[in-house]
Amino acid sequence: MGCDGGTIPKRHELVKGPKKVEKVDKNAELVAQWNYCTLSQEILRRPIVACELGRLYNKDAVIEFLLDKSNDKALGQAASHIKSIKNVTELKLSDNPAWNGDKGNTKGDKYDDLQRARFICPVVGLEMNGRHRFCFLRCCGCVFSERALKEIKAEVCHTCGVPFQEDDVVVLNGNKEDVEVLKKRMEDRRLKMKLEKKSKKPQAVESASKPDVAEDYPGPSRVKGLKYEEIHFNSKEKKLNSTQKSTGTNGSSSGKVSKSSGTTKRSIADSEESEAYKSIFTTHSSAKRSKEESSSWVTHTSYCF
Repeated sequence: MGCDGGTIPKRHELVKGPKKVEKVDKNAELVAQWNYCTLSQEILRRPIVACELGRLYNKDAVIEFLLDKSNDKALGQAASHIKSIKNVTELKLSDNPAWNGDKGNTKGDKYDDLQRARFICPVVGLEMNGRHRFCFLRCCGCVFSERALKEIKAEVCHTCGVPFQEDDVVVLNGNKEDVEVLKKRMEDRRLKMKLEKKSKKPQAVESASKPDVAEDYPGPSRVKGLKYEEIHFNSKEKKLNSTQKSTGTNGSSSGKVSKSSGTTKRSIADSEESEAYKSIFTTHSSAKRSKEESSSWVTHTSYCF
């Protein structure tokens, strides 16, 4: 069974022990977190966005994920909390002037400094390579180092001047404790938004069901009542007029004036109006002329000549 020819086996060659846990290189892990998209595993390129848990994404990858969720499940779990494009914030990053990218090592014969980063803190100047803690503001999207926020305490953004609160500060690529805190904030924020939407719906329904009615204007019942009274009164007047006409015609044919009608013609001469007003009518004395004063009217036609 072997071991002939003077070979002496050792213990580790004959006995199989437990497998050693493979340790992940910290430098490689930092490079993957800060230089590659969490969803598509591609190099980060502008526009770069961050979720409420502090993970970095390419905006194009997030839009593709929201449109088509039939992608790889392992990658989809990393962005399962992103329900819409409103759940991510576009970052305003400051470029590092000392970073040359891949242009300096095109042949592969130069040393790549992994500590060199594409972006820096605009306040302190620290490079965003994972060695230092960075955070961004949800209200404006500006990115700073945590040291800058601690040293320069202010309630206003250092670059754009937008006011912010403690809940608006999100740590980028934080540890497990940071992720748990951010997750609780995210859940509380979304519950608050749902409750506000539910409270707004009944108010909108009540305002639509109650139209604005002015107090000075009468209601519909009053208007209807007035219209009915006016119509009823008009119909009574018409009936009286018709009866008076019928009685007047009967009295004139018989030569007797009916006293039951009760309608008498009122002359203008007996009224209390002024003389100027009375002179307008033909019944006034000034309008009456004698036969001598009245001239005979002759119509002129072509047949008279």
